[in-house]
Amino acid sequence: MIPELTGWKHLRSGKVRDLFTRSNDDKDELLIVASDRISAFDYILPTPIPNKGKLLTQLSLFWFDLLKEVVPNHIVSTDVPPQVAGRAVIVKPLIMFPVECVARGYLAGSGWVEYQKSQTVCGIKLPAGLSDGSKLPQPIFTPATKAEDGEHDENITYEKCEEIIGEQAAQILKKLTLALYSKAHDFAATKGIILADTKFEFGIDPSGMICLGDEALTPDSSRFWEPDTHYSYDKQFVRDWLLNSGWDRNSNPPPLPDDVVAKTQERYTSAFELITGRKF
Repeated sequence: MIPELTGWKHLRSGKVRDLFTRSNDDKDELLIVASDRISAFDYILPTPIPNKGKLLTQLSLFWFDLLKEVVPNHIVSTDVPPQVAGRAVIVKPLIMFPVECVARGYLAGSGWVEYQKSQTVCGIKLPAGLSDGSKLPQPIFTPATKAEDGEHDENITYEKCEEIIGEQAAQILKKLTLALYSKAHDFAATKGIILADTKFEFGIDPSGMICLGDEALTPDSSRFWEPDTHYSYDKQFVRDWLLNSGWDRNSNPPPLPDDVVAKTQERYTSAFELITGRKF
């Protein structure tokens, strides 16, 4: 349900976030509200995860602050309407690059699927003999297209990324993505967490500066693992349940059972508390 917010007009909604613009248009700012919706395999699931929106917002703010020396971000303020306090931010508008910028330090997910077929990830040749969860010799940049609603994201080669956004922009985004991943990975390691991979989205602000947008390093956009067992503090738990549920991935997904909701909430909360050192 889209909240009614005084002074703000609903613009559009994505899988998880609702976007608003100021009703009086006196400032060129947007309000992003993180809902408790959860998506998987490019479908919005019918069952929300309680307090997920607040957790994603607060964890993103933590990372945005930690990584601001690497790249500026879109945050303007957290002074938001009381109905959405804690789960919303005011941001400057960005012209977004139409690619998702993925950094992988470990072999997992769609990368592992591709590796089994061709020993590559997004066209990058990798050593033989790797297994699911293997650490890569060095982190790699593996871009993806941003799908329209109802479509599926698609991994692409770096060359295809250059075709879409231009050679210079691709070079800059690759450098920024790997720098952000490196700093975040090293920080997470000090907290007893492996950052296996993550996704960033970048855009150009009104002054022409490249900024980090959307969210940063949450359990929705990242794989967070316990070092010894690779126990996941992220959305993989939900993906695994869906894959084992008998769902065909071509129809509306089934509702999540109460225990899956509770365990997902527990994993997301653990990620927040381990990384930030704060109780949620």
